[in-house]
Amino acid sequence: MGHAVIENVEDRVGDRVVRRKIIRTDDPQYPSGYRYALHYGFTDGGGTVLRYDNENKTPGRHECHTGGEVTEIEFPGMMELRDRYLEEIDHRL
Repeated sequence: MGHAVIENVEDRVGDRVVRRKIIRTDDPQYPSGYRYALHYGFTDGGGTVLRYDNENKTPGRHECHTGGEVTEIEFPGMMELRDRYLEEIDHRL
């Protein structure tokens, strides 16, 4: 199975972390062609504010985590989701 790292970025601002990990893959576990985690949260154990990822146990499932809630989302495409994530966290920083 092949893969290529598209983004692997982590920025820390005070007690917050913004992380983008996007990997292009041909692994059948990720039928969208991407394995990814777009995470915004706290470094001090304060938890997740916002995260988008593809759930590891169910191939093809994409999720949004906000606080303690997890909801399944439609996958609009990797760059579209990345842009949505960046816009959403821009309002929270």
